[in-house]
Amino acid sequence: MRRSLRCKDGLVERLRHHLLETGYTIDGVRERLGSMAASALAREELVPALRATAEGDPLARLIRLWWLGAPVPAKGLPAEILDSGLVTADGDEVRATVHLQPWETGGYLVSDRKVRPGDPALRPDHVVGAGGASANLAQLVTRRPVQRALDLGTGCGVQVLHLAGRAEHVVATDLNPRALELARLSWELSGVSGVEARTGSMFEPVEDELFDLIVSNPPFVIAPARDRKLTYRESGGDGDSFCRDLVRRTPRHLNPGGQAHFLANWLHVEGEDWHDRVGGWLGETGCDAWVVQRDVQDPAEYVELWLKDAAEQGTRSYTEHYDRWLAWFDERKVEGVGFGWITMRNSGTIDPVVRVEHLSHQVALPVGDYVDSVIEAIAAAHRAGPLDEALLRTAEGLLDERIGLPGAEDPIRIVLRQTQGLRRSREVGTVEAALAGVCDGELALGPLLNVIAELVGDGEIANSDAVRPLIAEGYFLL
Repeated sequence: MRRSLRCKDGLVERLRHHLLETGYTIDGVRERLGSMAASALAREELVPALRATAEGDPLARLIRLWWLGAPVPAKGLPAEILDSGLVTADGDEVRATVHLQPWETGGYLVSDRKVRPGDPALRPDHVVGAGGASANLAQLVTRRPVQRALDLGTGCGVQVLHLAGRAEHVVATDLNPRALELARLSWELSGVSGVEARTGSMFEPVEDELFDLIVSNPPFVIAPARDRKLTYRESGGDGDSFCRDLVRRTPRHLNPGGQAHFLANWLHVEGEDWHDRVGGWLGETGCDAWVVQRDVQDPAEYVELWLKDAAEQGTRSYTEHYDRWLAWFDERKVEGVGFGWITMRNSGTIDPVVRVEHLSHQVALPVGDYVDSVIEAIAAAHRAGPLDEALLRTAEGLLDERIGLPGAEDPIRIVLRQTQGLRRSREVGTVEAALAGVCDGELALGPLLNVIAELVGDGEIANSDAVRPLIAEGYFLL
């Protein structure tokens, strides 16, 4: 495929120009399909989109060919499509051999078509397209500019499109050579140049190299070993060991101050606190770290999710594979599987801080706009000396919510609620609530707390150290 594209001067650029000229962009596709068909397509339902593109105008043909995987008449298609090596003839029609979709960065992504029930089984070197996980990682990554960035396990190359404007030099790796072939095409069609692509597992292709930023949507799916491993999602490691090893090997590839952002799965095992399990991965890395669990699935939900991902439902092997996977979990006393983010920063301290928490509520996006300040707050609360002389400020957008009986003098509950960033909420006492109302960075914390406690007659906060959790969670700023 790549040989066909490279042998004709300017073919990729002409194909890109045709896609843009025809309006094959995120906004163009949404407008052409309409809200109902676009929503159905997000649920992997094709019929409304096929109906919406039945007229066969140039944009409709591109949507049917590249996104919906439907055959279109060869007549009228430009040479840059027919000669691209990305379509195959079927009588008077052509079919796309890849999925080519516009992406939110203004570029394009080339991958294999998403498998659907009734399709042939996925090939082991299947290259998955961008989806919810890719978007989640892109939303998490810091927005600060860097010199050297590594996209570990690039797949179809989606994270590179997001890094291109923020990193001077990008290295992208993948164990699957075919993924790098499609990723290179994604980058060329998106006008992204200078990416250094290397084949290999984990950090092998970048041994002894340092980066300012590392991102990875790794093969984190936790599954029993089997004859036919899908490289885009399964590492072949035991349990969640791949994600553990990724975390533990990352620090040796981070420059001072460098950050890493990963998606990961981890096991919830009977008799073990998952906080301790994942925190243990990070405890010896020497990096500050922030782990956020966004979802937990029971073993059956988890197995069903990934069997459907490979469109195995309805096949003869479905029940056998389902049963074997659950038995494998039972042997390991697995009660659930967590999914979330891991952020690491090489702070160069002998006293790194690790925060592990569960956040299931909606947060402000993109997290990358404020992830640096989250890490700073966690570290500052942990490392700051005595706080009596600290000049704190109340975070912007903080609300004081009071719940009480009608006519009652005192509320039953007081809740501080963030309207920005992570949008945390925490029940507090009258002293913390009063502090939030007057904390402006002008008066030292110790004397301020004493005055507040005297006024409200509440000795709830015995010393300024009790404010540390509120600093770590961003209610107050040092």
